[in-house]
Amino acid sequence: MQFHLLQFIFGFLCAAIIAFVAYRAHSLSRSGAWAALAEGTIIFGLGGWPWAVLLLAFFVSSSALTRAFAKRKAVLNEKFDKGGQRDIGQVLANGGIASVFAGLHFFFPQAAWTWLAFAASLAAVNADTWATELGVLNPSMPRLITSWRPVERGTSGGISVFGTLAAAGGAALIAILAGLVRPYGTFWTVTGFAVLGGLLGSLFDSFLGATVQAIYRCPHCDKETEKHPLHTCGTQTVQVRGWKWLNNDMVNVGCALVGALIGLVL
Repeated sequence: MQFHLLQFIFGFLCAAIIAFVAYRAHSLSRSGAWAALAEGTIIFGLGGWPWAVLLLAFFVSSSALTRAFAKRKAVLNEKFDKGGQRDIGQVLANGGIASVFAGLHFFFPQAAWTWLAFAASLAAVNADTWATELGVLNPSMPRLITSWRPVERGTSGGISVFGTLAAAGGAALIAILAGLVRPYGTFWTVTGFAVLGGLLGSLFDSFLGATVQAIYRCPHCDKETEKHPLHTCGTQTVQVRGWKWLNNDMVNVGCALVGALIGLVL
């Protein structure tokens, strides 16, 4: 275990620049920028450039898709708990697990499992983000992952052909980069484990959304939503199913954690 002060300082400066630019571009809220600074410093400063490449690939690709399809998703804003500007909860939910394994790499610098878990975790959240952003392009209604009944677009737990293909693409992007810049293992081993962890993590996210995520209904609009306590129309929402504490951010933590665990187990 060896602490490289210059690498840590350089990582902090890089993370600060990226967080500031993202904040100015309205991709991050103020709280989200501070969280991104903390995560970036850990991953850039303790992991080094291979770890930073995967984090940047996730952040840049997900932010680009959010902007590219903002108009298509605008009609679904009543469904989602939060908008495209990521706050501290969203940043920590997506990158917190990856940051933990980047930190563990500092204590276990020769261990391959930290890299595999890190890559699979980011592959999972990238898969989930791509599925959410591109799933709205599916021409037909999505289906609930548990019962396969048709549901409205934006419904938690709904999956579609476009969304599933997008999830595969999001996982593959991180997995291929992880294989190319890998500090350990072979290309096919790292890529395969990261893709599998990413896809299964994303599907687990949908499963939680369909079963135990807190879902509410707006009495005025008569629509299901993740928003609470107020819907976009200003009406107070009423919980109809799920665990009250399990919001979308916690579901994303579960997605990242399952991806990481699959990377560890395999």
